[in-house]
Amino acid sequence: MATQLQSSLHISDLILQASPIVQLVMLILVLASLFSWYIIAKLHLSYKKARQGDEHFQKIFWSGAALSTLYNNAQLNSKRDGLEDIFYQGMAEYYKLDNAHATASAKINGTERLLGVGLSRDQGRLEQGLSALASIGSVAPYIGLFGTVWGIMNAFIGLAQVEQVTLATVAPGIAEALIATAIGLFAAIPAVLAFNHYTAKGEQIYAGRALFAEEMTALLQAQTVSQTQDVK
Repeated sequence: MATQLQSSLHISDLILQASPIVQLVMLILVLASLFSWYIIAKLHLSYKKARQGDEHFQKIFWSGAALSTLYNNAQLNSKRDGLEDIFYQGMAEYYKLDNAHATASAKINGTERLLGVGLSRDQGRLEQGLSALASIGSVAPYIGLFGTVWGIMNAFIGLAQVEQVTLATVAPGIAEALIATAIGLFAAIPAVLAFNHYTAKGEQIYAGRALFAEEMTALLQAQTVSQTQDVK
């Protein structure tokens, strides 16, 4: 009897013998899990590339090269992103206002606004996929719970037609139902952990870029004041 019960409780058999609704729930959860791992891999590569790109541009920026030279190099790079793209947008606005003979304060304020816009735009592009991870992490357990409730309901309906209820008749239906919850947790836990991890890393990258924008604004302000004094 123990051998027969163990054989009937084999996971693959339980999945194949599950009701169509429970099987559909399992399929949805498996697809959600695969999709979350795809997003995790994509975020890993994106964050790694962003961190390396920012560090590389920081070294070039603080190497003493002229801002005009850095701007021209960024203008020629059609694939610029991260700090280089934020720098380019800020400098483009600065030169635009400078050519329009705007006041020193207007040039600095306009550049600062564009730097903020660039920061938000690049951060939003970097964090694409986090909302999907959050949705999978919060919804997957409930989808699995729905499959479990449905499976248990079908199991008890089936038991109503059995004259003598034993462990061998109850266990398969309950185990079949609980598999849905297990798959739901399997999909949700990595998604939640990855969401928290990459949210924290995103905040670190944003803080570094925001600090760079402030330092760049300070340099432009000092340069503008120096130019104004030279004109006088």
